[in-house]
Amino acid sequence: MRSELTAFGRRLLPRKASGVPDTALRKALRWAKTGVWVLVFVVTLQSVLLVAGAWRNDRQIEANLGVAQAEVLSAGPRRSTIEFVTPDRVTYRPELGVLYPSELATGMRIYVEYDTTDPDLVRVQDRNATLAIIPAGSIAVVGWLIGLAALAGLAALERRVNGAVRPSASGS
Repeated sequence: MRSELTAFGRRLLPRKASGVPDTALRKALRWAKTGVWVLVFVVTLQSVLLVAGAWRNDRQIEANLGVAQAEVLSAGPRRSTIEFVTPDRVTYRPELGVLYPSELATGMRIYVEYDTTDPDLVRVQDRNATLAIIPAGSIAVVGWLIGLAALAGLAALERRVNGAVRPSASGS
């Protein structure tokens, strides 16, 4: 079983087949496999950076913590805009909205935590980067599933192409 998995894994890699002439189609299949691998790693890197960025934002807010009551001006699943007043009576409407905006509704009054040195960096109170792990992980998992399916399809196509040439090459 392990040798079968190893053989299957090797077919997913962009490798030149030994004993088979290297045609334009085979080169294209290898480049396609390489492209799929690059995309899978980019999606994975993007997911890791999403969580790392959220964690960095949280550390920055916690290093210069300010707390204020805010009003939700517009709410959406990925972006909500708010307005809050700092203790020095300056009103802020963060251009990019509030971090971790799920379950907010327009008109709600909430407490937010913000970076006193950069009040545009603001999050809903008691929410943090752990909320980014599941969406980022889901993106990575779906990326890997789609990538592996594409690689399996390319490996099957490559096997078919390589198998079609071998009998005629051995018959010569």
